[in-house]
Amino acid sequence: MKSPTLIFLMIALSACGRLEDVGKAPNFTPVESGNEFFAMSSVPMPETIAAQKPTQQASLWSGSRNSLLGDRRAVQRGDILTVVIEINDKAEISNSTGRSRSGSESIGIPSLFGIPQRIDQRLPDGASMADAVSTNSSSSYQGDGSVSRNEKLTLRIAATITETLPNGVLRIQGSQEVRVNNEVRELIVNGFVRPEDVSRQNEITYDKIAGARISYGGRGQITDVQQPRIGQQVADILLPF
Repeated sequence: MKSPTLIFLMIALSACGRLEDVGKAPNFTPVESGNEFFAMSSVPMPETIAAQKPTQQASLWSGSRNSLLGDRRAVQRGDILTVVIEINDKAEISNSTGRSRSGSESIGIPSLFGIPQRIDQRLPDGASMADAVSTNSSSSYQGDGSVSRNEKLTLRIAATITETLPNGVLRIQGSQEVRVNNEVRELIVNGFVRPEDVSRQNEITYDKIAGARISYGGRGQITDVQQPRIGQQVADILLPF
């Protein structure tokens, strides 16, 4: 388990890193460090070598992507396609439960070989062994819960095919950053798509992306103010009350 001194030093170092950005706009993430740039800049080894017929070079109607009737949809590593994100979800859930229980017990010994009468003589005035034990109990429980959610998001982002899996499925990854008034808006999308789901306009909707991971957020002065301080986050984790 980490000591309090080590935790304090870690918090101080993270705070020093944030002090460097005081008075400056957030920097963009370098494009060259992502998988998208690597997929577009590197040439993968071909799995098979297609035999080229002599008549294909002289043909006016070739089947290549650059021909007049060629298919220009993104199908191979390094190609770019457009992801259309239109989320309009609404959910309402309401639950109510209730429980009630009551019970009572009474045990009396009016006569037992005359023993209760003899004991009554030694008891204070008003006390009697006629009702030796009497108990009452009751309990009740009631709970209510409700969930109401309404989400609407409409975005478009260009994504790059970073890998072609052995079964033909394409792995895509896209990122977008826009900086306005010292605040960077970030949009990230990852997932797997089938080539046949890509439309003729070279677009695909988010509901056809398997394992979709969509992140929409930001970083900058506004986002920093909306988050609690680092010390408060640590206190919320460590304090038991």
